[in-house]
Amino acid sequence: MTTRDDYRFFERLRVRWAEVDLQKIVFNGHYLMYFDTAVCGWWRALALPYHDTMAALDGDLFVRKSTVEYLASARYDEQIDVGVKTARIGNSSLVLACAVFRGDELLVTGELVYVFANPATQTSQPVPAALREVLQAFDAGEPMVHVRQGGWNALGADAGALRKQVFVDEQKIPAEMEWDAADPVCLHAVAYNRLGVPLATGRLVEYAPGVSKIGRMAVAATMRGSRIGRAVLDNLVQAARERGDTQVLLHAQCSAAPFYLRAGFRQQGERFDEAGIAHVAMVLDL
Repeated sequence: MTTRDDYRFFERLRVRWAEVDLQKIVFNGHYLMYFDTAVCGWWRALALPYHDTMAALDGDLFVRKSTVEYLASARYDEQIDVGVKTARIGNSSLVLACAVFRGDELLVTGELVYVFANPATQTSQPVPAALREVLQAFDAGEPMVHVRQGGWNALGADAGALRKQVFVDEQKIPAEMEWDAADPVCLHAVAYNRLGVPLATGRLVEYAPGVSKIGRMAVAATMRGSRIGRAVLDNLVQAARERGDTQVLLHAQCSAAPFYLRAGFRQQGERFDEAGIAHVAMVLDL
């Protein structure tokens, strides 16, 4: 019998009005949409941006077969958890098992069969060893990212690319404001996935005796909400603690303030404008 303990990953969803049929239960076809939505979250949990990963692996995954078994029904506005796990990895196929739970109650199970193939010809090819290893590591409970610390010479290319993507391209901050004299002398941290792709970055600057400042926190758009940014933040906080600092401060974009509050920071002072974006100062006592 399938139980929640069979799954490491869950995507939490809430049943929407448009998903309920005339029987006042979720229309059967929507469970496949729930599976696909959860699979997207599962790729984030693997720290693998889907499209970039497939391009790097010179292939793509095509659905070959989908099966669904209905045991009980979800209803409007109920909260459900959709589990996803690797069931089997064949030579060119990948089978995912999915399950929908309401609390501990199993509602629906499903199986998605994918074929790894050439995207141009859609002819099958072997599942890459690198992808196979990531899936097996995730199922074994291993971490999907590792954070490297270092100077600008070692990490500047990766950190700089992420910061350009997030701050210059996405948030439209002028490029000349992004780079400063602190970059060559401060400590940088970059989070990489198991394929060696940089996904998040931040830096630690000596601000005053016993006080460090964290800044330039940037996470690739597709990876936000997956705790990769938290891994970088915790790494920098620990670096400050190890060098004897008693406090860490930062200037948080107001939209990101809840992220820092969850990490133990507290707000200090009123909002202010920085680079045309509303910010608030936040501090953490070590």
